[in-house]
Amino acid sequence: MSKTFDRFAGIAFLLIGLLFVIESQRLSESSYGSAVGPDIFPLGLGIFLVLLSLRLLYETFRYQTSAKSGEPVQYIKFVIIFVSALLYIVLLEPLGYVITTFIFLLIAFQTMERGKWIQSIVIALLFSGGVYYFFAEFLGGSLPGFPVF
Repeated sequence: MSKTFDRFAGIAFLLIGLLFVIESQRLSESSYGSAVGPDIFPLGLGIFLVLLSLRLLYETFRYQTSAKSGEPVQYIKFVIIFVSALLYIVLLEPLGYVITTFIFLLIAFQTMERGKWIQSIVIALLFSGGVYYFFAEFLGGSLPGFPVF
C-alpha cells in the first residue's frame, strides 16, 4: 500500500465520518410510527467510519519506512467504487434501498475481485434484503421501499 494515499484516505474518511456524526445530531430522534429514529444509522455509521479511519491513520505510522512496496496503488478501483457510491446516493430514493444496495454491492465486489459472480450475487442479495428486513420489519424503521412505476 502507499503510505501517502493511505494517510490521505484516512484523513478524508475521518472528516466524512465526523460530518456524519455532526449532521446526524440535526435529525430528529424519532419519527412518526417508527421505534428507531432517522438519526441512529447516520450516527452509528459516522462513529464506525471515524474509528476505522483512526485505525488506518495509526497503521500508516507503523509502516516500514525503508521497505518499498512493489504493489501499485489502484486508483481505478477507488474511482469506480467512489462513483458507484455517488450513484448509490442519487438512486436510493427512486430505486429503493434493496435494489440500489444490491447493485452497489455487486459493483463493489466485482471491482475488488473479478469473477465469482454467483457468490457476489448471493452475498449482495442476502445483505441488502436482510438489512432491509431487519431494519424495516424487526426494528420498525423506514427505508425507501421498492420503486412504484
